[in-house]
Amino acid sequence: MTVDPKSPTMSESQRGSMNDLNLSQLVEGRGDAQAETGNALRADVQNLNFWYGDFQALKGINLPVHDKKVTALIGASGCGKSTLLRCFNRMHDLYRNNRYDGAINLYPEGDNIVGPKTDPMLIRLRVGMVFQKPNPFPKSIYENVAAGLRIRGINKRSVLDDKVEAALTGAALWTEVKDRLGESAYGLSGGQQQRLCIARALAPEPELLLLDEPTSALDPIATAKVEDLIEKLADNITILIVTHNMQQAARISDHVGYMHLGEMVEFDLASRIFVKPQKEQTRAYVTGRFG
Repeated sequence: MTVDPKSPTMSESQRGSMNDLNLSQLVEGRGDAQAETGNALRADVQNLNFWYGDFQALKGINLPVHDKKVTALIGASGCGKSTLLRCFNRMHDLYRNNRYDGAINLYPEGDNIVGPKTDPMLIRLRVGMVFQKPNPFPKSIYENVAAGLRIRGINKRSVLDDKVEAALTGAALWTEVKDRLGESAYGLSGGQQQRLCIARALAPEPELLLLDEPTSALDPIATAKVEDLIEKLADNITILIVTHNMQQAARISDHVGYMHLGEMVEFDLASRIFVKPQKEQTRAYVTGRFG
């Protein structure tokens, strides 16, 4: 159902509780990320359209993804956030009758990810992904992380050992599992499993990491650990995250894109989106009056 943002359906108490979150306070001190990075981009979405069969899910999307920064996609369920995210690694190719139009340029080469001559398998070596729910392989903790490395042709044990340790360390999990590497990944807690999935995605050293609501199935303590991890990872890798949690987006993101019905309504610094958005529709969404 389409809701007019000028005719909110939420009660005054609901809106008040949302406003009490003080999103502006959460983005204080994050600084002007755009000034820090200049025009350095890892990817650039240009007039991207996408169809599931006859249904157009994305309409003329433009989105700069700044290098070594966290860009968050927000918006109501069904607005196209995850659809856009999955264009970056061509996951839609797994299903028939899906099609793209436009470009997602991946730098520094400027390769068009959705171009007809682009090999999706090569793109997936450069773009990692973590999903909503932890999905470890039915293997040991060690083999979960080593899986992507083996696909890349790395089989020497000493090299695998070093890279597995580096990935688990990068995912803030090494100290918790270093004595359990041979055990099943299913024996880990939900939060540990999600960090294992992040380690698995990090092991092949991707340039861009996609996170599709990575904390939606986690408790607050596990969520806090993943958020801390995301902020640390952004020192060395570009992150594009989908989230329904406005507080989370305010805490961890440098840039934010607000989407509605397959369109990019507004894109800006997080400090502007959550403090002084340019579009009334964006303001209505981030304050809880629409969504």
